[in-house]
Amino acid sequence: MKLKKINEKLQEALIEIGLTEANDLQQETFSTLKSGADCIVISPKGSGKSTTIVLNVIQQLVCEGEESPRALIIVEDKAKVLAMEELFEQLGSKTDLRVYGIHDKGDMEYDKNYISTGIDVLIGTPNRLGDMFTTAGYNVNRLKMFVLDDADAILKLRHETKIMRISNSITRTQRLIFSEQLTERIEILAEKMLLEPFLFEIGEE
Repeated sequence: MKLKKINEKLQEALIEIGLTEANDLQQETFSTLKSGADCIVISPKGSGKSTTIVLNVIQQLVCEGEESPRALIIVEDKAKVLAMEELFEQLGSKTDLRVYGIHDKGDMEYDKNYISTGIDVLIGTPNRLGDMFTTAGYNVNRLKMFVLDDADAILKLRHETKIMRISNSITRTQRLIFSEQLTERIEILAEKMLLEPFLFEIGEE
């Protein structure tokens, strides 16, 4: 995939699964996302938002070396959790990143115990993540990336309070919002949560 300064292990995995060309969304956002800046990325369904998230999380965490930073990714439902986990399996196949997904139908005690053994990337639904952060009190001081995927769909379900509670428990991190549309709810959430964000609005390919 032709992106500047992409991690070698990530590049190997991409070549192996036949992803040799970055699409418009990945080309336009890669440098800014890699810089650590807060961003709002608006792009239609099927434009590769989830792949863009996974690429950038792998890129940032693999490059960090042994500090074992973490990424937290909030998605809409169980199906999205499983799909995101599968993407990490494909694109992160050449790395040692530990990825784990939690959702409303999972076993919370098992999830807590598994996470306590150490992971790099946590993917979850707003309800389950909200419950976990309330009861488990995770150390989020080393969190590097806080990502909200399908933000328009999540906010339609009125999860703003849960998302803000999780965000407020994290001090310094990169915050990213991905959505199909830039709605008023997203603008309000971004104003509360993001620091001088870059806005990308990328149309159909």
